[in-house]
Amino acid sequence: MEKDQKENIQNENLAKKENNQSPNPQDQPDDQDKKEEEEKELTSEEKILELEDKLARTFAEMENQRRRFEKEKEDAFEYGGFSFAKEALSLIDNFERSKNILESDEKLKDSEALKKTLEHFDIIHKDLISIFNKNDIKQIDSLNKKLDPNFHQAMMEIEDDTKEPGTIIQEIQKGFTIKDRLLRPSLVGVAKKTQEKAAKTEETKENSETK
Repeated sequence: MEKDQKENIQNENLAKKENNQSPNPQDQPDDQDKKEEEEKELTSEEKILELEDKLARTFAEMENQRRRFEKEKEDAFEYGGFSFAKEALSLIDNFERSKNILESDEKLKDSEALKKTLEHFDIIHKDLISIFNKNDIKQIDSLNKKLDPNFHQAMMEIEDDTKEPGTIIQEIQKGFTIKDRLLRPSLVGVAKKTQEKAAKTEETKENSETK
C-alpha cells in the first residue's frame, strides 16, 4: 500500500515537471497573432495619415477664412460708402430736374433772375461732380457709344438712319461707377432703322437670295 502511494506521488511529480517544462501555447504568439499585430500597426499608420490630412485641411480652411476676412476688410474700406454714394446721386438728379423745370417756365424765360439762378445751379452741380470724382465716383460716358449691358440700360428705341443701330442717341438718366464697380447704369435711348428702310433692306435681302 505504501509502495503504491509512493509511486503515485512520483508519477504526479513527474507530470508536474513535464508540464512546467513544456511550452505554453498562449505564451508564444502564432502566425495569426503576428498578422493581427501587423494589422494593428498598419491601422495606426493609417490613423496618423488621416490625422495629418485633417490637420492640413484645417490649416487650408483657416487660410481661406483669413483671405476672405482680408477681402471683406478691403471691400469695406474701398466700398464702404457705396450705399451713401448711390443715395447721393438723387441730389444730382433733383438738380437737373429743377434746372429743366426752370428753363421750361415761360414766365421766367430770358429773365435776369432765371439766368442768375441757373448760374448758381451750375456752380453747385460742378462742385458735386468734383466731390464725386475725388472719391472715384464718375459719370458713365454714354452718348454716341454702342450699348453696353454692363453700363447701360436701354429704355427705348428711336428711329434714326444717321446712326448705327444700337448706338446711344439719348441719355434719360446719367449712370455712375464707383472705382471699378457699377453704381448705377445709364438709362438710355438707342437708335434703330426706320421701318421703311428696314422693309427695303429686308426686300433687298430676299431678292438677292432668290437670284
